[in-house]
Amino acid sequence: MVDDNSPDGTSQIVQGLIDSSAVPGLKLLTRIHKRGLTNSLRDGIALVSGDVVVWMDCDFSMPPKDIPRLLEKLAEGYDVAVGSRFIKGGSFKRGTAGTEDSWLAVLLSRMMNVVIRFILIPSFRDYTSGFIAIKKSVLDKVPLKGDYGEYFIDLMVRILLLNYKVIEIPYVCLPRAKGYSKTGSNLMDYMKRGSNYIWVSFKLFWVKLRYKLFHVL
Repeated sequence: MVDDNSPDGTSQIVQGLIDSSAVPGLKLLTRIHKRGLTNSLRDGIALVSGDVVVWMDCDFSMPPKDIPRLLEKLAEGYDVAVGSRFIKGGSFKRGTAGTEDSWLAVLLSRMMNVVIRFILIPSFRDYTSGFIAIKKSVLDKVPLKGDYGEYFIDLMVRILLLNYKVIEIPYVCLPRAKGYSKTGSNLMDYMKRGSNYIWVSFKLFWVKLRYKLFHVL
């Protein structure tokens, strides 16, 4: 587990589990410097000793019970399995009143994914998922780039261009129990984050075109 020294005591709890051997193989990296989502993922991947890497949000909006479904697809021969909200059976956060995603968040997220798909590779549906099981050998060829959620857009485009076997598995995004979204809480936040995603997508369009013409990523 990678923790950016969060103030909620996460590192201490995890370290207690390690000390008690309650979870065999559990590792902890508490980061003080160079924080950020993509840096955390890179450091976490470096800790992995197995052949497969799985990552997800730690607020349980991505249900851990769905991880075996992703791993099953890798066992069937896929290189990458992605939890998707945008295929049949998947959806945005559902819960009681006050815990569900707002209509604005749902609308903007759907619109953003439609635009990204139009610019890039339409056959892939959830470019902002971040819920994934992937063979480590793929990450050796396609390292993570970016700062926040745009890393996933970049990763999936390069993986698809290289013709790795990819499958999307539907999942229902659950309401977070605590904390808040770093994507944003109002229209301006969503517009700022979304505009960055679209800008990255346009840059990746030229990456796609260059690859099709010269087979160079």
